[in-house]
Amino acid sequence: MSKTVIEFKNVCKTYKLYKNDKQRFKAIFFKKTPYKPKKAVDNVSFKVQKGESVALFGKNGAGKSTILKMITEVAYPTSGEIIIDGRVSALLELTSGFDPEFTGRENIYLKGQILGLENSEIKKIEGLIVDFAELEEYIDQPVRTYSSGMKARLGFSINVNVEPEILIVDEALSVGDEEFRRKCIKKINELIKKDNVTLLYVTHATKTAQDFCSRGMVMQTGKLIFDGDIEEAMQVYTETIKG
Repeated sequence: MSKTVIEFKNVCKTYKLYKNDKQRFKAIFFKKTPYKPKKAVDNVSFKVQKGESVALFGKNGAGKSTILKMITEVAYPTSGEIIIDGRVSALLELTSGFDPEFTGRENIYLKGQILGLENSEIKKIEGLIVDFAELEEYIDQPVRTYSSGMKARLGFSINVNVEPEILIVDEALSVGDEEFRRKCIKKINELIKKDNVTLLYVTHATKTAQDFCSRGMVMQTGKLIFDGDIEEAMQVYTETIKG
């Protein structure tokens, strides 16, 4: 029987929208400060099994990013329950968490520790990360001297080489040049097929999602409106765009 690694149970996330920054600051001290509630995720339930590859579709504002933030514990649900079983590696903001004054090598250890690895574990994969990022000549230079592409390549390389159990990809495959993008796609496919990694892939590019995923979920205005076969999910998503 397959193991459930991501489960949402009747999850809602409501944000408080204030008129301006002054009102937002005032709300820290006065609970009755007026605000407009915005339900970003509305009573969403689903399960993802170990080794599944699932695409998450939806227009901007549909609730996709909020779901990812809750899975990675950047945000927490207003109500409902979220259960995550496994090490999560998220290819979202690839350059977040870097210290610009640290070298690339030092940042490998910094991000590895943030992801919950011991230094001994990071040391074992350090060479793989450097080689994959193709930054051998620059790895001991401060990250502030890197181009945005170099930083993104290092971020991607760290996240796919830390032996993730759950991999979340949010339009991160635009990293670097075409040759490096192909390398990234190949690496993700290897993780899925060889290591039985669970993939949650958030994208607007239905063709790329079809290459990775057999199941698709479609979000619309905070609600999960479809969960099933990837081909059907693509059709439903296309209809929401037209609508």
